[in-house]
Amino acid sequence: MNTVFGFFPKPDPLKSSSQVYDLNTRLDWGEPSLTIIDVRDRAAFNESHITGAISLPLPELIQRVRQALEPSRDIYVYGSTDAEAVAAAQALRAAGYSQVASLRGGVAAWKAVGFPVERGMVA
Repeated sequence: MNTVFGFFPKPDPLKSSSQVYDLNTRLDWGEPSLTIIDVRDRAAFNESHITGAISLPLPELIQRVRQALEPSRDIYVYGSTDAEAVAAAQALRAAGYSQVASLRGGVAAWKAVGFPVERGMVA
């Protein structure tokens, strides 16, 4: 892990496949800005999702992300399965988004370690 001024740990750079701890460290650090995308269907998203995630179901992912995010944005994506998250990350990279990480374990792994989740509709 890098340090700033030798005192404060700086998160490691974005990895193409990340663990929930990697994302939580980035959120705690606060820099650079990032977006968390949940590609599950809206019913699953409404049941519970990672705090701050946005719902962009896989069938509409690329169309909607092009309207909302610049290609250089750091993006963490998760789905119902790791395979779904990897497929979404690959689709985003193919669409020109270079800073994309699939989040291993998704919301289940996030909850398992006690990180915060939200319930209900969140844009």
